[in-house]
Amino acid sequence: MTLRNLKRTAVLRWCLEGRRTLTLALPIMSGLVGQMLMGLTDTLMVGQVGTIPLAAAAFGHNLINVPLVGGMGLLAAVAVLAAQAYGAQQPAEAGQVLRHGLLISVLGGLGAAVFLTYFRSRAGWLNQPPEVVAAAQTYLLLTAWSLLPVMVGHALKQFSEALVHPWPPTLIMLGGVLLNIFLNWLLIFGHWGFPAMGLNGAGLATLLARIATTIVMVGYVLRAPSLARYLPTRWLARLSWPAIRAQLTLGTPVAAQHLLEVGAFVAAALMMGWINAEAMAAHQIAITCAATTFIFALGIGMAVSIRVGHAWGARARRRLRVVGFSGLAISGVLMGGFALLFIFGGNAIAHAFSRSPEVVGMAAAMLFIAGFFQIFDGFQVVAMCALRGMSDVRLPAVVAIISYWLVALPLAGLLGFVLDMGARGIWIGLAAGLATAAVILIWRFQGLTGIRSSADTAR
Repeated sequence: MTLRNLKRTAVLRWCLEGRRTLTLALPIMSGLVGQMLMGLTDTLMVGQVGTIPLAAAAFGHNLINVPLVGGMGLLAAVAVLAAQAYGAQQPAEAGQVLRHGLLISVLGGLGAAVFLTYFRSRAGWLNQPPEVVAAAQTYLLLTAWSLLPVMVGHALKQFSEALVHPWPPTLIMLGGVLLNIFLNWLLIFGHWGFPAMGLNGAGLATLLARIATTIVMVGYVLRAPSLARYLPTRWLARLSWPAIRAQLTLGTPVAAQHLLEVGAFVAAALMMGWINAEAMAAHQIAITCAATTFIFALGIGMAVSIRVGHAWGARARRRLRVVGFSGLAISGVLMGGFALLFIFGGNAIAHAFSRSPEVVGMAAAMLFIAGFFQIFDGFQVVAMCALRGMSDVRLPAVVAIISYWLVALPLAGLLGFVLDMGARGIWIGLAAGLATAAVILIWRFQGLTGIRSSADTAR
């Protein structure tokens, strides 16, 4: 075969793997966007009530996101292990992954809800504006208990996606978003005879929408003919502690990594509270937008993780490198587009969330900075997910410590308060942490797949 034909074959192979990744990623992204849109619609609709309710929603979201993201990291083991069992053609093993994953999701959701219920009366310890803490109390209680259905639904969604059936969970999630918007309209503003509950109405709407979504998700997984072969034959059989330990061994470092990352962003939000309530509200607008665009890169990353898991389970080692790097290329193009949107349209975006000129100006400045770290954010999550598909989860947790707690937060504190750059300095520190994570994780994936890929090519 000539060199030109070899290059043409390589390009076609990359395009094919990229197309397969996109085919799987599109419904996953849609489902993730559905989850994110619940928070986004709360922010948009509560922002019409006033600055203090918006800041209280930001405070509540930041506290809720810590156990939520940690629990989703713990449940990442469901997708990875189910994908590997699917690749290895072991349906019984996939069923055991689901059974034990649901147990972990129930216990994790209950634990998070109980802890947040206890902690909300002590939220003043975080040194936030007293009026913001007071306004967030009931909202925090309602959204805390929505974590239980969220965790169960997420485990079922991960299972279905790992078995290459991503669209039904996605449509269910999007239906939950529409229900949440409708309930927000009723309960925040008091339409159709309902009392105008403001921020607390948003919390109740989120709880009810998440319960309904999870009930429908359970019904789908139990009754879908395409999944029947992979369901447990005996749901109430004795638990396998080695299987639970295997999930926890894989999921705990992922949860730790997620907690370290989201913890850094929560710490940054608390720094905003040290400035004033307007800075908190502006940060909530900017971080909501950045988190929404991040969801698209995360969807690509989750598809890459599943496809790498399939290749790993099937021992198709030569596909690992192509799947990973084609996913990185897709993420770079997509996040580059969002970067341009934030850089040139930040002011218009901020105006959609708030009527306060001070909040709009600060949010637009943060979105300008967010535009520059979009590409790094996309790269780091796809590289991290590719490593996760290979069950390489410990080093990424160490990378999270380095990137977010040794680079991002110290730099944010230095720029924001010592050099008096305020909110902009905090966001520059976050951008530096994301860039650090992207470089290290891509280097790790390159190192793990380069030798195997070269050997396979030689063979």
